[in-house]
Amino acid sequence: MKELLDTLDAWQGEGIDVGRAVVVRTFGSAPRTEGAVLLYASDGRIAGSVSGGCVEGAAAEEIERARQTGRSRVIRYGISDEQAWDVGLACGGTIDVLVEPRVPSSAVDAAVASLGAGGHGAAVITPLPEDAPPADFGQHTPGEGSPPAPGLVVHDDRRLEGTLGDPVLDRELVDQAIEALRRGLSRTVEIGDRSLFVEVFPVRPRLVVVGAVEVARSLVRLAAELGFETVVVDGRASFATPERFPEVDQLVVGWPDEVADQIGLGPNDAVAVLTHDVKFDEPAIVEALRRRCRYVGAVGSRKTQADRGQRLLDAGVTPGELARLRGPVGLDLGGRAPAETALAILAEVVAERYGGTGAPMRERAVA
Repeated sequence: MKELLDTLDAWQGEGIDVGRAVVVRTFGSAPRTEGAVLLYASDGRIAGSVSGGCVEGAAAEEIERARQTGRSRVIRYGISDEQAWDVGLACGGTIDVLVEPRVPSSAVDAAVASLGAGGHGAAVITPLPEDAPPADFGQHTPGEGSPPAPGLVVHDDRRLEGTLGDPVLDRELVDQAIEALRRGLSRTVEIGDRSLFVEVFPVRPRLVVVGAVEVARSLVRLAAELGFETVVVDGRASFATPERFPEVDQLVVGWPDEVADQIGLGPNDAVAVLTHDVKFDEPAIVEALRRRCRYVGAVGSRKTQADRGQRLLDAGVTPGELARLRGPVGLDLGGRAPAETALAILAEVVAERYGGTGAPMRERAVA
């Protein structure tokens, strides 16, 4: 949705009505993930995608129908549909698509709020029509849908706007939404007897690199390519220079524990400590663990990690916090060059973010 904000704003500025379709559930090798959006303007223009081209025409027709009826519907598209050759997914996957007569203002507001410095994340909760397809895989004949239900919003500070009418269900919803925000993945959840689409708008993920070493240069480049905001912290001004880090978003000269407030170090951050210097890296690790950064990794051999672990415990780190430290940092890819080490680190950061195992995909496919 974020990438379509400018288009949406331009169309609405022309006085054009805009409806949308959004993927709310997938099965198999679906071409787009949950949260993928297609916009359809009343003058026939299309932006975005829900399937990479397979069902966009059919989805646009459904948006036009929704505009006429004022009702939202969830439609299941898959290769097993009777009209598979016309509107099915050639990849063999199946998607459930929520079709809405208008773009919800809550989704637009959340998308805007998550952008830029100082933004905050939120999850917009859309109750699906009662005749939406079930969570189980299989063919489903679309129902008539229902008028769009009022949405709810869960902010990344766990604040809930709206209610499901039951404090227990509200707490479950907040837990599910915060977990989806943490992973950056929209999804449909079943709470009570309702199907709820949790559409996440997280802030841009950030990677904080402690130590302006050679590996850090490759790590910043790779992280930027994956959409991370990047920060490099080093106490040595001669190392932390724009010439060495042209792609970095922020260069900070100073001790990492002392500049933590300056950079706003917090739970949204992944931290990679690369200094090989006890007096520099261990205060950084303590601060990152204390602030519950989502990923904390540090270079060093297994013996170094064992010795470091005891010193961290002596410094007040709890056993539970210490268990969160990734050391030696990164996945075992076998490479030793700086760029290869950077790739191994970033691979582990991404795996942590999405709950991946790091195992070969062919092994997962066999399982």
